[in-house]
Amino acid sequence: MKVTFYGQNSLALEIGNKHIIVDPFITGNDLSKDKVDINDLKADYILLTHAHEDHVLDAEAIAKNTGATIVSNYEIANHYGDKGFEVHPMNHGGSWDFDFGRVKYVNALHTSSFPDGKYGGQPGGFVIETDGGNIYIAGDTALTLDMKLIPMRTKIDLAVLPIGDNFTMGVDDAILASDFIECDRILGCHYDTFGYIEIDHDLAKKKFANKGKELLLLEIGESVEL
Repeated sequence: MKVTFYGQNSLALEIGNKHIIVDPFITGNDLSKDKVDINDLKADYILLTHAHEDHVLDAEAIAKNTGATIVSNYEIANHYGDKGFEVHPMNHGGSWDFDFGRVKYVNALHTSSFPDGKYGGQPGGFVIETDGGNIYIAGDTALTLDMKLIPMRTKIDLAVLPIGDNFTMGVDDAILASDFIECDRILGCHYDTFGYIEIDHDLAKKKFANKGKELLLLEIGESVEL
């Protein structure tokens, strides 16, 4: 599995010959809009953790360009389904075998509404099990004891955790989250995009390293392999 970072929570996953985009917020992100052209992105699926603008902004444009299926909670899926997009609805605790692997929609502690205020269902994260490794994408969330349930079912090889604080977990809570999910390789997200969530990169990496863990802070467009 190849994971590419596009800023904020936006990711591209290449799993075999399938392409998945997660939480596409690119054209509205000053850090990524001049570095990533959404018209060049490949997508068979678009995974959305919740309805906030910094997670769904480019979902419609990418879906129109690619014909991708939008996978999210029931309310978000219905929102896009009513607009004519191909969707797959999920809800917390449920799993589905897609052609790239098994996806489970898991709890996240946050809020969820569309930019116009429309209800966006309850936020969540994704646990994705594939032949090439397993990844946990937490979405926007506080530290929660529910994370301890994840390794009881799935060994996580890479976890994508928010570390920007203020709206989500910060670095210290993300370290605890990595203990809960029993994964020492963390890809940081939801940081630096705007003033409330700017972080000290060196200090964040040092804190993780002091606990025997690796924090990856990728440049826009940089990739990592599982």
